[in-house]
Amino acid sequence: MPSYAAPVKETMFLLNDVLNIEKYNNLEGFADATPDMIEAILGEAGKMAEELLQPLNQVGDSEGCVRSDDGSVRTPTGFKAAYDQYSENGWGALPFPEEFGGQNLPATINACVAEYVSSANMAFGMYPGLTSGAVAALLEHASEEQKQTYVPKMISGEWSGTMNLTEPHCGTDLGMLRTKAVRQDDGSFKISGQKIFISAGEHDLTSNIIHLVIARIEGAPEGVDGISLFIVPKFVLDADGNPGERNGVVCGSLEEKMGIHGNSTAVLNYDDATGYLVGTENRGLKAMFVMMNEARLGVGVQGLAQSEVAYQNAVTYAQDRLQGRSISGTKEPEKKADPIIVHPDVRRVLMTIKSFNEAARALVMWTALKGDIHRRSDNEEDKQAADDMMGLLTPIVKGVITDKGFDNTVMAQQMYGGHGYVAEWGMEQFVRDARIAMIYEGANGIQALDLVGRKLPSKGGRAVQAYFKEVGSFCSAHKDNDDMKPFIAPLSKALTDLQTATMWLMQNGMANPDNAGAASTDYMHLFGLVAFGHMWGLMAVAAHEKIASGDGDKEFYEKKLVTGKFFMERVMPEHMAHLARIQTGADTMMTLNAEAF
Repeated sequence: MPSYAAPVKETMFLLNDVLNIEKYNNLEGFADATPDMIEAILGEAGKMAEELLQPLNQVGDSEGCVRSDDGSVRTPTGFKAAYDQYSENGWGALPFPEEFGGQNLPATINACVAEYVSSANMAFGMYPGLTSGAVAALLEHASEEQKQTYVPKMISGEWSGTMNLTEPHCGTDLGMLRTKAVRQDDGSFKISGQKIFISAGEHDLTSNIIHLVIARIEGAPEGVDGISLFIVPKFVLDADGNPGERNGVVCGSLEEKMGIHGNSTAVLNYDDATGYLVGTENRGLKAMFVMMNEARLGVGVQGLAQSEVAYQNAVTYAQDRLQGRSISGTKEPEKKADPIIVHPDVRRVLMTIKSFNEAARALVMWTALKGDIHRRSDNEEDKQAADDMMGLLTPIVKGVITDKGFDNTVMAQQMYGGHGYVAEWGMEQFVRDARIAMIYEGANGIQALDLVGRKLPSKGGRAVQAYFKEVGSFCSAHKDNDDMKPFIAPLSKALTDLQTATMWLMQNGMANPDNAGAASTDYMHLFGLVAFGHMWGLMAVAAHEKIASGDGDKEFYEKKLVTGKFFMERVMPEHMAHLARIQTGADTMMTLNAEAF
């Protein structure tokens, strides 16, 4: 039976010592979030994840969701009671405005809680996670009447939300969608079509499900310019605002999936369902992108979360499993064998995962803080700069963290040998669950293309130039500090390679767009290495300062420095391979005819 312990101490180190969250007290909602209050919130969140959600993880995986003939869906044993407790304790309300029943706490804190929830039970966490994304889209684009009607009950957990984009013939290319909307005399629309892969699309956790659906109004332009966004509730509301008649949307089937069995991934059939336009006609994709970007950051958290829980269990096993003797001499002669954690290759695996998890957690929180600045600052220049940075880093958080997060669950599984391959130990579930994070909310190849094709050239390269300046300034500020040389020298080399790769793309990508496409995934991962290296630099500065001041747990900070040095020595050099591959261009990749494959 796997276990999980929320990394509250790690989170508090990042919030207090690395991000210095108290200096943002000028932002709305931050002043009340004192360190003591945050630690109390995270402590309770950790307890909730460990005691309420983690015990249901294997239950959800083995039972899955069950669809009845009438289209209703029953979630796994214990999910309904856990969801009710989760909602009653206000976990779904953390980052939202008080006027709608939220607690108005920083989204950065919410990202920390989301990690704990997803590590404990990824499939469960998707139900409130999808609702949060839907709420974010409604708060930004819905009318005031729509907000007052739907948002408070979604924040409270009484109702849930979904995102409906994908159709059988239409995945990433949303311009091909066929779901249609027919205007009615009362201002509503009749929605008809089919949506697939709809996470949390039908379930028994809430009294209503508020679907956000993209569709094309009759007569609208073809392609993405003709897409509108609609609210389509499972139950149409009555005059008092309560669920009334069943709407024309039904779950036709549930997908049989590799993982996340506890989440109901539905095929939804819309047959003249009543829908209500959100925002402006034919501008639905812009509204949906709010939800998609929220979801992409959330999926990045899922990649980290599965890597973390898999790592924790791999460490426990490596410390307990006795196999062989250390090649440098017996370490525990009183036992028949040494624990496998004495072996260098086992250490290589564990340190690789550990050094990734700590950097990825820092990057998630650093990026989430940019989102808070964008939404809550009164300074327009700060808001714009934060939005630029968050947009630039979203494909890194989603693409790189989920790619590496999956790799890490596989490496953690390997620690168990044959035991990792059987369900009893829980490791194979982490592998299966983590795999979806590389696919949904925009497959990672699309994230790489988004980074290279849209984010780099956006606004004349303003965001990437600002990023280069920030990391470069950090390196310059600490280059003469002997304590920081193990961090600054590798980071500076990687940053130079990233800048070289960026210039190569500018010179060769426009001349032959296939060069940009061929380079995109390597570029994304090269960028990720720099981002993680930057995070390790920030953490190293904080750790050295705490050791020098004699304040806090010296052993904790010393371990932090060792882990960071491992990353810089053993992981960071991959930047050279990424650059080499980028500079080969697309010729050999694109030369063969399709028939030759």
